[in-house]
Amino acid sequence: MSADTATSTAAPRSNAVIRDILRGSVVTTILAFVIAFVVGGVLIAVTSAEVRQAAGYFFARPGDTFAAIWDAVAGGYEALFRGAIYNTRADAFATGIRSLTNSIGYSAPLIAAGLGVALAFRVGMFNIGAQGQIIFGAAFAALITFPMGLPAPLQIVMTMLGAVVGGAVWAGIVGVLKALTGAHEVILTIMLNYVAVYLVTWMVSTAGVLQREGSNQPISEATPEAAIFPKLLGPQYPALDWGFVFVLLAAVFVYWLIERSSLGMRMRAVGENPHAARAAGVNVERIYVYAMLFAGGLAGLAAAQQIQGAVTSGFTSSIDAGFGFDAITVALLGRSRAFGTVAAGLLFGALKAGSYSMQASEGIPVDIVLVVQAVVVLFVAAPPLVRTIFFLPQTEQEKLAKQRARQARKAVAQ
Repeated sequence: MSADTATSTAAPRSNAVIRDILRGSVVTTILAFVIAFVVGGVLIAVTSAEVRQAAGYFFARPGDTFAAIWDAVAGGYEALFRGAIYNTRADAFATGIRSLTNSIGYSAPLIAAGLGVALAFRVGMFNIGAQGQIIFGAAFAALITFPMGLPAPLQIVMTMLGAVVGGAVWAGIVGVLKALTGAHEVILTIMLNYVAVYLVTWMVSTAGVLQREGSNQPISEATPEAAIFPKLLGPQYPALDWGFVFVLLAAVFVYWLIERSSLGMRMRAVGENPHAARAAGVNVERIYVYAMLFAGGLAGLAAAQQIQGAVTSGFTSSIDAGFGFDAITVALLGRSRAFGTVAAGLLFGALKAGSYSMQASEGIPVDIVLVVQAVVVLFVAAPPLVRTIFFLPQTEQEKLAKQRARQARKAVAQ
């Protein structure tokens, strides 16, 4: 074969590799972040008082407006970096890296709850009850394990297990009802969220149940000193504790369960097609129960991160701190994969840590970061839209879908 022939055959192969890369989820996810940060930059500029002031005399001195926009956007994202990754204004490296440890610490409950939602997704179930599972898991752990008075290592483990069991019990109700009656898990989890909120509100407001002794406020007893997670890198990094290690172990377990175990194979089969799975001999109803038990247990692990690390002075019915619903976006961004969920949780933890710095140093509302998160999820969930915006090659499925749509329109026109 001549050199010219080899070159002509190699070119199409390399082009195909490039097309596959451009169609892949990694590229679309990165571009989704690009769009989100552009949208965030626009919002930062719009909400900046300096930009609005300079825009008032735009036609006289347009350069002032553009300079104000640059200062607002660059300052905002620089503050985001300082709060999330490394504080460039710190005196020492050990102080500057505290931003990164804050991001990792904030991500722990997000990852744990996100793993629970992602696991349910893989079984074809939409679990939006992580909020109730976190709240009940925290209350269950406090009610059962706080009075034990065990020494530190054992008390830590028992409190964490109590939260996991409480979350599993609360989610297990959904699995059992779906298996026995066919009730939809979305309705069940929404309703149980409300039940958990009001039940725990009653618990922390009632003396002799969970209310702090000698107090008339709706708050629980403080977490026992022996149940608090030790700091992973010492007291100079208060946001990062050993709870994050347990979350990483949970991620490894979820990966093994879903991708490597025989039970995980049956779960994936049910998620792909429950009718085909039933025809193959899989007990679909039992899989639903198992999935919700595991999902609730992981949400309970998020509750343990809260009561044993973040909120140790006592908790209320808002102990979930919004993580229950943020977990849905984390699972979607992680594409319902264990390690993808870990990466998404770390990202959202970094955005949360950075948002505080943006607000404190630049006066930028925290809501801007929430918009960035929402836009990221929006475009990650709609990869054809990202490919259309950036003129990327379409997948074969998208081409087939468009072809069928054209055929349907022609048939209707005729």
